[in-house]
Amino acid sequence: MQFQTTKSFILASASPRRKELFSRLNIPFDIVTADVEETSVQASEVTQYVTEVALLKARAVANISPGRVVIGADTIVAKDNQLLHKPASREEALSHLRKLRNSAHDVLTAVAIIEEDGTETTLVEKTTVVFKNVSDALLEAYIATGDSYDKAGGYGIQTEGVFLVDRIEGDYLNVVGLPLATLCEHLIARKLISL
Repeated sequence: MQFQTTKSFILASASPRRKELFSRLNIPFDIVTADVEETSVQASEVTQYVTEVALLKARAVANISPGRVVIGADTIVAKDNQLLHKPASREEALSHLRKLRNSAHDVLTAVAIIEEDGTETTLVEKTTVVFKNVSDALLEAYIATGDSYDKAGGYGIQTEGVFLVDRIEGDYLNVVGLPLATLCEHLIARKLISL
């Protein structure tokens, strides 16, 4: 498929996974990121938190990129309404993965779209991921790959983290970091892209 646009897009994300997914739209875009403090966001529940972080990222880039359409995103892993951030240590990664083992958790990605006139649209996609009852030895082996540290919840479903997963309910690409089909739907509805 070839989408058309007259807009100038910015993806406000340093994530190589989001860049790869957004490029599937086959529209030109630039990558611009701004240094924001995600932990400054206060929210009483996870959907509000992930939405506010996506907006924080998108607004920071929109402020330095007038006349462009800015897409910001944030992905979180939540177990029992508790956020499992990117682990800072081997111990934290092991703790995260033990919490997720043999149970279901939610992966939420919020996408914030800021248009040239400042109009803001947000969407949140939720996918349920169920982990297998894997051994500590497998968790340790996975953590030893180094893959845990730059990923919410301490795992990547598109890498060796796939060996921990029993099944998912919802959008796989959402777990990777960008719910592309839902985003595409919103961009078409907002007349930012067309077929």
